[in-house]
Amino acid sequence: MEQVYASGMAAKLRNKWDRDEGLGQNHKAIKFLGQDFESLRAQCLQSHNLFEDSLFPCAASSLGFKELGPHTSKTQGIIWKRPTEICSRPQFIMDGATCTDVCQGALGDCWLLAAIASLTLNNNLLQRVVPQGQDFDSQYAGIFHFQFWQFGDWVDVVIDDRLPTKDGKLLFVHSAEGGEFWSALMEKAYAKLNGCYEALSGGSTSEGFEDFTGGVTETYDLKKAPSDLYSIMSRAVERGSLLGCSIDITGNSDMEAVTFKKLVKGHAYSLTGVEQVSYRGIMTKLVRVPHLHTPLSREWDGVDPEVRGRLQMRSEDGEFWMSFNDFLNEFSRLEICNLTADALESTQLMKWSSAMYPGEWRRGSTAGGCRNFPATFWINPQFKITLEHPDTADHTDCSFLVGLMQKDRRKARREGKDMETIGFAVYEARGLYRGTTGVHLKRDFFLTHGSAARSETFINLREVSSRLKLPPGEYIIVPSTFESQKEGDFVLRVFSEKPWYTGPDRVPCAVGEDQTIRGEISVNVCRSPLRFSSAWSLDPSRCTAIPLVSHLSPLSFLYCFLCLSPFHCQTVYSQFDLDRSGTMNSHEMRMALESAGFKLPKHLFQLIILRYAEPDLTVDFDSFVTCLVRLETMFSKKRPTEEPGSRGWPVLFWLCL
Repeated sequence: MEQVYASGMAAKLRNKWDRDEGLGQNHKAIKFLGQDFESLRAQCLQSHNLFEDSLFPCAASSLGFKELGPHTSKTQGIIWKRPTEICSRPQFIMDGATCTDVCQGALGDCWLLAAIASLTLNNNLLQRVVPQGQDFDSQYAGIFHFQFWQFGDWVDVVIDDRLPTKDGKLLFVHSAEGGEFWSALMEKAYAKLNGCYEALSGGSTSEGFEDFTGGVTETYDLKKAPSDLYSIMSRAVERGSLLGCSIDITGNSDMEAVTFKKLVKGHAYSLTGVEQVSYRGIMTKLVRVPHLHTPLSREWDGVDPEVRGRLQMRSEDGEFWMSFNDFLNEFSRLEICNLTADALESTQLMKWSSAMYPGEWRRGSTAGGCRNFPATFWINPQFKITLEHPDTADHTDCSFLVGLMQKDRRKARREGKDMETIGFAVYEARGLYRGTTGVHLKRDFFLTHGSAARSETFINLREVSSRLKLPPGEYIIVPSTFESQKEGDFVLRVFSEKPWYTGPDRVPCAVGEDQTIRGEISVNVCRSPLRFSSAWSLDPSRCTAIPLVSHLSPLSFLYCFLCLSPFHCQTVYSQFDLDRSGTMNSHEMRMALESAGFKLPKHLFQLIILRYAEPDLTVDFDSFVTCLVRLETMFSKKRPTEEPGSRGWPVLFWLCL
């Protein structure tokens, strides 16, 4: 175990050094599945063989698992072909990438296509996802690569160019001209990233937006649009944000139904521009949407010909302008993806500041569920932020955007899993909680305090986000699943239009749980005169199953055991066995350990639950005492000069368990 742990620590150190050198950023993306594009292409060119990707083969498994699964009608007759086998002169990108290069095929991933179409409007963003220097000319070797943002890291995905076809035509995404293949290859790379093509069926445009930019998306119900929505959209366009819109469906019969104005219900559209023009002497707000079936242009006669010509020149084929009022009436939902500073042009003035914190929900330790579960809600991960700069019109509130994203759920569809229902709540840190680090609010706090803000809803999407306004102060964000004991990994992100730094010597205003918990490991075990009790028993197997570190003799262990009063242990155990069941559940165990003087970071508490809890996550008295003895052993061996949370502590803790 010591050797395994040491190698794990070495891997973490290497990972940290790599991160410090930029690994995971767009210019130094992580190689997905360890495949290196440059070396693989060089090997193919040298051997004069076209690349064949064994990690995403031309097989049924790459197509899907249910509707596109093996032996289904939709997969009959599919032949994988390279672009050179589909047409005589294939092009990767022809005369620049445009939204007409992205036409939907037999896969329900219009959400993804709308995001790709929006990407074509910003060449800087496009080149981050579609690396340059790829074509079907002298360096062609049947291999291509694309880069996507995944939960805080950019990853580089390598594919071969064999694409699924039926009757000689591409089955999925294709260009209007038929001879341009960057969008079809990009869809294949994204399918590989998510496990298969079918995993891409159904979704929100925001997913594509975020995976192409690393930004965070906010969603607006256009039937409840804020009065300043057009201003929000205008500022978003100024920042280079991506915008998408759609029409909600009320049932399966609504899917792909066409409205009076030739808009398709359930279809995702990208929104590519906003403008104000004078129409018959009145300033009129316009928005630009690609792929409308008919141009909504009868009012153009009332617009100045010079302005009309300028706007129509800026539109690609298939893009049309419509009035903002028509937009509000026809569409149901608007999604705006706000970009991080690294994705924006260096000359752009309007930039967001952002902070990101990874976290996890684990049964028995950090999966507390929503406020409907008051006994466990407090065990959820908690993150502290500080708001300092009012930026609203009346200069009283600070506006910021919170996004909670669950990880790798689309990839798990093959196993029958789907998105968990997630949300978050924000609480003001008052009184003793202000100005302190390592804050973790307890159950009593949530029983007596309401939230200052929260996500609009708990929803089973990959991300839930909300634009919030609160007075300056310190706040605790509590992300959770709707039900308790639901496991998953997540990323919490906070975006602000104001900087997170107030000066060169200040620390970031947003502090995550992992940072604030450092230095919080402490022990103040209350010892009382030794009293023995007939109720005292200790399962020897629990004590000897994992050997003590070599420098702890049996006598030392016995000393620690005797210093812990059995009477005190029983008192603590009884106090926190709230339901008098004779066992403690995991959150009762956490409170009991803190009462005994052990305040532990969540990852160490998770180790304790894994070690000492039964399969039903209960802890009996024997296990509780054994755990206390082990903890006391660890703390008694801490060197006087060694700070809690320092380098040696995790190893010592692991070995003592």
